[in-house]
Amino acid sequence: MANNLKKTTALGLIAACAFMGGAQAGGFARGEADTDILYEDGDVVGRAGYVYVMPQRGYETINGASTSDGDHTDNYSVPSFSGKFRVSDSFSCALTYTEPFGAKSEYGTDSQAADRSADIAAAVLAPVGAGKIPLFIGGNAVISSEFDTKEFGGTCAVSIDAGQGRFSVIGGLFTQSFDYTEVKDYGTLNLQDDSEMGYRFGAAYEIKEYALRAEIMYRSKVEHDAEGVFTSGAPLASLPGAFGGPIPVGTPLSATGYGTLPQSLELNLQSGIAPGWLAFGSVKWTDWSVLQTLNYTITGLGDQTKDFFWRDGWTVSGGVGHQFTDTVSGAVSLTWDRGVDTGADIMTDTWTLGAGTQIKAGPGLIRLGAAATYLTEGEQSTDDGADFDATVGGDWAYAVSASYKIAF
Repeated sequence: MANNLKKTTALGLIAACAFMGGAQAGGFARGEADTDILYEDGDVVGRAGYVYVMPQRGYETINGASTSDGDHTDNYSVPSFSGKFRVSDSFSCALTYTEPFGAKSEYGTDSQAADRSADIAAAVLAPVGAGKIPLFIGGNAVISSEFDTKEFGGTCAVSIDAGQGRFSVIGGLFTQSFDYTEVKDYGTLNLQDDSEMGYRFGAAYEIKEYALRAEIMYRSKVEHDAEGVFTSGAPLASLPGAFGGPIPVGTPLSATGYGTLPQSLELNLQSGIAPGWLAFGSVKWTDWSVLQTLNYTITGLGDQTKDFFWRDGWTVSGGVGHQFTDTVSGAVSLTWDRGVDTGADIMTDTWTLGAGTQIKAGPGLIRLGAAATYLTEGEQSTDDGADFDATVGGDWAYAVSASYKIAF
């Protein structure tokens, strides 16, 4: 029995993998800080991981007509690093790095044409200087857009014996950067915010003998105030009196912007269910409704907005793991993520099937995983704030991951 319990306990190591349920998670979610390393045995533990995601999302129709545009989503990668240091039996800390949010899209000729037509139609109805559209009478289509974030954090756990197990209080701080670039017909905008503070805190109860763990973790929102530059790519009309005439090509204009990236609350559960078997699951709420618009101002061109109008996201995941041998374990998981769009764009529900293995290799443990995500069909509409009407069919995203852990 003791050997079986030891195997079941070892399965607790793979529950934390979640095997890329977030391959195409709601909103702009990408990576999560590896605070699970706090539960690992050893005085000093290090883990490095890498996830590569291949989303394949493209419009099926634009303004009611079929389109030949290809996928507008680009592949991306998420590196992560974590290191745990045990100060005493009841106090440990971890340093972590991840890239929590990001997105990258490049739009085809049909999408750009629809965007320009919408700008021209809106310009007819609004006076110059009233907003982002009238300044670009010929249409100002989005060609590509991209943003990424980087998070450096420190998280500590204070633990005490409680009944058969251990109760832990977890908390820490992190810094998050923001870098946004949007290329449009009339120029390129770049906004950056090098560092804003956030925090996380939670609690956990664990009985290692049965691979039992329950954890709840809160991550704060982060409000970004960014500065940057807009470089014109075509002659622009300025606001009255701003420059006394058109702005020539290549002119750099100062820009500022602000927006909020969401808070979240996640409950994680795992338990041994039989010798060599483990069940795990999680429920996560993310406050994506905080992202209604990205607001920015370009000197001489006035206030601009990029609209999202999102709702809150929910992610539910569950799976089972099995210890095959003393050196090899495996797990499968199924994740559902509720889409966050409300019609201004297309961020639909997703279903992700993931599988992975953990192998003892040399002095440490290697984890390998793969996942396939089904992105459900949906539509965006000008009635709901979209720049143009469009639909998407069912699409797929794929992901692979690897990590290596070593403990002393």
